[in-house]
Amino acid sequence: MSEFRIHHDVNELLGLLNVRGGDGAEVYIDLLQKNRTPYVTTTVSAHNFLRKYDELKSKNARNLDPLVYLLSKLTEDKETLKFLQQNAKERSEMSANAASSTTTSYSIPATSSKMSMQELEELRKKLGNVTASSNVPQSSEVIRKMLRDRHNKKNPTQPNPVFPNWVYDRPALIGDFVTSPTPVGDPVVAIGTMPLAAQEQALVEDLLYVLIGVDGRDITAQPVLGRQSRSFIVDPSLDMSIKELVNRILPVASCYSTITRFTEEKSSFEYGQVNHALTAAMRTLMKEYLILVTQLEHLHRQGTLSLQKLWFYIQPTMRTMEILASIATSVDKGECMGGSTLSLLHDRTFNYTGDSQAQELCLYLTKAASVPYFEILEKWIYRGIIKDPYRYTIVQHRIPSFLQKMADKILNTGKYLNVVRECGRDVTCPDAKEVLYTLKERAYVEQIEKAYYYASKVLLDFLMEEKELVSRLRSIKHYFLMDKGDFFVHFMDLTEEELKKPVDDIIPPRLEALLELALRMSTANTDPFKDDLKIDLMPHDVITQLLRVLAIDTKQEKAIINAEPTEVSLSGLEAFSFDYIVKWPLSLIINRKALTRYQMLFRHMFYCKHVERLLCNVWISNKASKQYSLHSAKWFAAAFALRQRMLNFVQNIQYYMMFEVNEPTWHIMENNLKSASNIDDVLCHHTSFLDNCLKDCMLTNPELLRIFSKLMSVCVMFTNCMQRFTHSMRIDSEMKRLTFGNATMEGSSTSAERTEEAEKKRLTSKFIAEHVDALQSDSGFEATISKFDSNFSTLLLDLLDKLSIYSTNDCEHSMINIIYRLDFNGFYTERLEKMAIERSQKTATILESVIAPLTKMVPSEAKKAHQ
Repeated sequence: MSEFRIHHDVNELLGLLNVRGGDGAEVYIDLLQKNRTPYVTTTVSAHNFLRKYDELKSKNARNLDPLVYLLSKLTEDKETLKFLQQNAKERSEMSANAASSTTTSYSIPATSSKMSMQELEELRKKLGNVTASSNVPQSSEVIRKMLRDRHNKKNPTQPNPVFPNWVYDRPALIGDFVTSPTPVGDPVVAIGTMPLAAQEQALVEDLLYVLIGVDGRDITAQPVLGRQSRSFIVDPSLDMSIKELVNRILPVASCYSTITRFTEEKSSFEYGQVNHALTAAMRTLMKEYLILVTQLEHLHRQGTLSLQKLWFYIQPTMRTMEILASIATSVDKGECMGGSTLSLLHDRTFNYTGDSQAQELCLYLTKAASVPYFEILEKWIYRGIIKDPYRYTIVQHRIPSFLQKMADKILNTGKYLNVVRECGRDVTCPDAKEVLYTLKERAYVEQIEKAYYYASKVLLDFLMEEKELVSRLRSIKHYFLMDKGDFFVHFMDLTEEELKKPVDDIIPPRLEALLELALRMSTANTDPFKDDLKIDLMPHDVITQLLRVLAIDTKQEKAIINAEPTEVSLSGLEAFSFDYIVKWPLSLIINRKALTRYQMLFRHMFYCKHVERLLCNVWISNKASKQYSLHSAKWFAAAFALRQRMLNFVQNIQYYMMFEVNEPTWHIMENNLKSASNIDDVLCHHTSFLDNCLKDCMLTNPELLRIFSKLMSVCVMFTNCMQRFTHSMRIDSEMKRLTFGNATMEGSSTSAERTEEAEKKRLTSKFIAEHVDALQSDSGFEATISKFDSNFSTLLLDLLDKLSIYSTNDCEHSMINIIYRLDFNGFYTERLEKMAIERSQKTATILESVIAPLTKMVPSEAKKAHQ
């Protein structure tokens, strides 16, 4: 567990417990770091946890000791303990209230009334059912069916084989004790009445039967429930000296019963290949045990086997049987399968360090059980082939503990080879060697690392050379980062009228046709991947999309998502975006997430380009309007100056984004891709490139984004207003010309001239009638321009001020370049400095108002207030 994870977990736990004050989390963090060892059992003060601790330890629960140590230290903290007790009391009260309000409660008659026998019997039956359902474990048949259904659901094409029912219906085939409800027959003579030598011979014969799972005459097996160990009943009349020796031998029979039940149950296909291999290895060892019992039986028939000899011959086997039974019980209790079984065996092997016989036995079992696991692993890391239904997923508790550190590399190794294989190429690692279990973990690391480096190189070369990843990324850059200027000029000229329409009125095939035309008419025609560029009409404008993305995992997320949609419909230009077709395996790098980032950058820059074109159109119309007489040269000059400031702002912002953010960041990514050693590095560099572009283009800061959006809106509204001004001036000019025409028409001598003048008069009257609203609003033009100027200046200063703060406080040094470009002549410097002074004075005033009351306190009060 990393130091960061320890800090995070401890702080989160203290936060959930609502613990404040004291020595804080650092005390617990230091203690955990000093005492974290995977194989040390820590003595803790929480004695009431011992029973649960032993149960979890038998199940091979991971990180158990560090958790118990943390809990013990938490209980030693008085404040934490007090809170836990209060929390437990509140939870118990809530549980009691919930239980009393449930509809499934049983009605019990009042104590003053008598219960009938029928009611008493019904209540007893219900209580018995509840107790039985809570205490009785699930049967093996139910568990097998559950595992089989789970496997078939995830892997319907390859169902698990099933043993026939008669295997389970005939318990005599299992090899374990068959317990019958009634005894087979009563002994004619009690064994205690027999001579001592006869008792010994009878007991030897009984023990030989019991050791292979068959009841004797005077020794019988008790039924077992769940995962209990087998116990035996010995005739109480037996001589005490013989009985003592018999009780020493019976644990071997109990272990035999446990091992036999385990091997019969876990050998089913539902429990996986690892458990199947483990049971096969145990059966091999049990063959040696059965051979020993057979040899002892031969000695007994010859009359040379006494009880002491039986005890002597069976003693070497006891240790082996105990270890096998212990492993079987742990696997069964922990419900271990696959990698978790291997983890348990691996830990047992290490725990038996110093006991060579036990360690050798566990090593044999672990090697045998790991064979099917390593066969799957070899196919995965050497060829990228896997038949496991849970592919491309790491299940932490199923990973063997000795492969835990290499889990990510194992996953990536096979994944890389699998990608190449799915593209039709057969690959095999040239350094492929058989992977065998060993206590030296370095052997796994070396083999897996060799396979990993080979897989990384194969996939990287495949994507870079055969699939032309860099060329594909460069193609995307041409369109989404707008570095093909002539293409966008053609495209925006062609689609200008279409994109002005509401998004619901736009015909996408028409836009696709215009896109195709623009591609063919520009330098983009040389791009071999141009046909993968497509049109996409989004449901939200770019600002809404960005704010929704930035609100993820924040308090505002729910409010933004559930916000009612605005009644104003989007225009085609606000909804417009490009999309790009990316095929496998390039979609590993250029995935949908990356394309969404590209789309946000493109929509932001495309809208800026649109605003620039609007301002340029105003400049063109203003040039044409110079021929008209002006009502007021003062407000018209102010409008010209404001338009130029807006144009300067938009053009400098575009220049900053394209040449000070996108281009340098792109070159950094290109150089990094040349030195990348695996596909994960490529993915990391590409993601970093997009994230840096989004951040430096102010698209990851909601505050800057809102200010910038308002600035763009002011610019668009200004251009619309100026277009109305131009219409107004045209109307005014036409009216004057019309008046002058009426005066001169009276002197016209020819009928042709009079007819032409009458037609001009009719057209002019029609134009005036259509634009009468513009004429009526002419009186407020000067105030409108002044208001636009004020709003734009305020927002621009606010943006520059915020950029100055972020570039200083958050070390976003690239953003300060915007200030240098927009304030190249110091026009805004004085006002920005004034705003900074006002902000400092305001902060000082707040601090003074907080500190002043503290200075008037006596020292003791000040100390309390400080605490």
